[in-house]
Amino acid sequence: MSSTVHRKRLPVRLGALTVGAGPAVVIGGPGADARWISLLGRPAGLSAEEAVAGARARWPGPVLVEPSCAADLPVIAGCADGVVTGAAWMRDASLLRAVARLGLPVLLRRAPSAALREWLAAAADCAAEGDDRVLLCESGDGTARGGLVLDLALMRAARELSGRPVLADLGAHLGGDAGAGPGPDPGTGPEGGPGAASGAGEGTPATTAHGDGTGRESGTGRESGSGHGDGTDGTGHEDGPALAAAAVAAGADGLLLPPGSAERDALAVREAARLVGAVTRREAPSSIPAAREAIDRVDAALAVLLERRAELAVTIQRLKPVGGFAGRDADRERRLVAEMARRAPVLGEARLAAIMNAVIEAGLHLAEERRSSPRE
Repeated sequence: MSSTVHRKRLPVRLGALTVGAGPAVVIGGPGADARWISLLGRPAGLSAEEAVAGARARWPGPVLVEPSCAADLPVIAGCADGVVTGAAWMRDASLLRAVARLGLPVLLRRAPSAALREWLAAAADCAAEGDDRVLLCESGDGTARGGLVLDLALMRAARELSGRPVLADLGAHLGGDAGAGPGPDPGTGPEGGPGAASGAGEGTPATTAHGDGTGRESGTGRESGSGHGDGTDGTGHEDGPALAAAAVAAGADGLLLPPGSAERDALAVREAARLVGAVTRREAPSSIPAAREAIDRVDAALAVLLERRAELAVTIQRLKPVGGFAGRDADRERRLVAEMARRAPVLGEARLAAIMNAVIEAGLHLAEERRSSPRE
């Protein structure tokens, strides 16, 4: 039997944004819940102060900053809501302690091929040095085909064992907008040179999450539990919204996008996170506004599912020998309601029967409308 211990949740506040209690958040460029900028590779002549001030001037919400070197930390301490560490920083204890001492929330990206125990130990070191506001971020490992594969199983294990919010870094899966300002350079380390912990290549051992909380080497060059059949195709090149949906379904508390990602990408990822989160994440709002926001998210998911169901009903009516209201199958509808009641026992069969009758009739009416005025 597994000895896994599920820790108490430790939500983290980033300005007015809470991560780890409520919906999955999106941190990235325009259209996200919070912005983050990287001081790596910023234009020549642009100081760290100017780069952060520019982001602040364009965005009133939370701003997270990734330093290029230790010299950037005093600037970040004075004007950021959180600090993002490059994956290579995870294995540099002195740099990590310096980041933690800023007194800001730390978003700790996992170094490629780092075992779960290493990742959690680095987070514990940050918490001991700072104020315990640590977020974990799964960035993935390199694969033989040059992409990144997110380890969703490892991400789930980290969340359960630490209680800390866990984010999924989609940076390798979305193209950045070069005109949007400074962006991260995944090939650079803390001092702007070659990363000390670059992506694992072919044959490089990758970590696998186990129920006992250990990270063991699989030796496959790709991480076990990386989401195959779960929103990725094993190459690490699945589109952002699909991977975002898989990550949220796996328990991600947030998604990290490239600082220069296009607004359309951020909005698409945010929509995927909201819709999937409404189904997979249970919320316990403590105020009327928060409860209404949670209801709005569930209603958005309902709208998408109801429209999809209606379209399928139209297809069925076109295929049935006897369509329309005359072709309704009362026995099938009763079985449908009974099966739904198994999943929704609080509502029960009587309430669900009334709801589903309205849903079924809406689909039939749509089918009739399509027959009378077929679309091109």
